[in-house]
Amino acid sequence: MKTASAVHILVKHQKLAEEIIQQLNKGARFDTLAKKYSSCPSAKSGGHLGEFKRGQMVPQFDKVCFSGELIVPHLVKTKFGWHVVKVLYRT
Repeated sequence: MKTASAVHILVKHQKLAEEIIQQLNKGARFDTLAKKYSSCPSAKSGGHLGEFKRGQMVPQFDKVCFSGELIVPHLVKTKFGWHVVKVLYRT
């Protein structure tokens, strides 16, 4: 079974998610932004979700984690809101 590891920042609005991606692209630290903006409990750990198996996350999130480019911030909309997702690695 394939696994992936990712960090994410969950926000309510697309505009904020896009601004966060711009800050990341300018060199801002992911964990700092996660602690500041994310509404997910993972914010406390800098947005770290740890390692998870394919199918454990909601479909849109899962798709990016198992097919998106590594280490680049991705914008993903789910029923929870807007996610800025960075896939750290896949097995």
